[in-house]
Amino acid sequence: MSQNEHISKLQAWTLAARPKTLPAAVAPVLVGSALAYEHGAFSWLPALAALGGALLIQVGTNFVNDLVDYLKGIDTQARQGPQRAVQSGLISTADLKRGAAWVFALAVACGSYLVAVAGWPVAVIGVVSLLCALGYSAGPYPLASHGLGEVFVFLFFGLVAVGGTYYVQALGLSPWALLVAVPVGTLTTAIIVVNNLRDVETDLQGGKHTLAVVLGPQATRVEYAALLLLAYALPVVMLALGWPSAWVLLPWASFPLALWLVRALIRATDGPTFNALLAQTAQLALGFSALFALGLVLS
Repeated sequence: MSQNEHISKLQAWTLAARPKTLPAAVAPVLVGSALAYEHGAFSWLPALAALGGALLIQVGTNFVNDLVDYLKGIDTQARQGPQRAVQSGLISTADLKRGAAWVFALAVACGSYLVAVAGWPVAVIGVVSLLCALGYSAGPYPLASHGLGEVFVFLFFGLVAVGGTYYVQALGLSPWALLVAVPVGTLTTAIIVVNNLRDVETDLQGGKHTLAVVLGPQATRVEYAALLLLAYALPVVMLALGWPSAWVLLPWASFPLALWLVRALIRATDGPTFNALLAQTAQLALGFSALFALGLVLS
């Protein structure tokens, strides 16, 4: 009996959704909603719709990435990452296409409600987000294959997701919303950095020129450390710019984990280690964001 016969359909679809990456969708909604609460504008239904839309776009992007990397021959038996649903035969390409379409359709439903609440700017954000989610791996100029994956992640899982979550509740945008988005964006980007560092060799062989391929392994490790350092610098900057409470420094409680992750990434050389560090970086992003959100609320 093959290994795949032990995996149910639900497990296969869960594998394709890449649950270890989903904290990247939760973190910005936590921080954006916390800032809205601090400004007296928190609203449950828009916050939940923003969370649903963010999670669905993340899952849909993962589905498309799984499909496209298989069709382009990037995902092979040589890859060091976790098992991929299409490449391992757990889900057919046709089924994954349909699954991605359904997931994006549900994201549009969440977005439609938010447009009704907050108006046309949300429609623009939604359309651009969906196009970039599809264009991350697919299309004539896939972002991830041209060293732009990290830029996409920082913008859409940082500035856009945090700012958008705040906007649909406050019905306006504060400069603080863009500032608090920066550490969320940098930590979420760090997740992609670990993923791309792990896959440097197979991506290069498959013609996928991620930023890690362009920079090389050592510079990519420096990039990771810089992203984490920037995240922890931002609460200090906020306090210096006049944020009224030192509770904003609460995320520093997670700094020992960040320091450990930087040291571990410097030493990492094999797939299982990189996979563990990817999951732990996602946990750091969520933990930092939860502490950051709590600090904003307590302010």
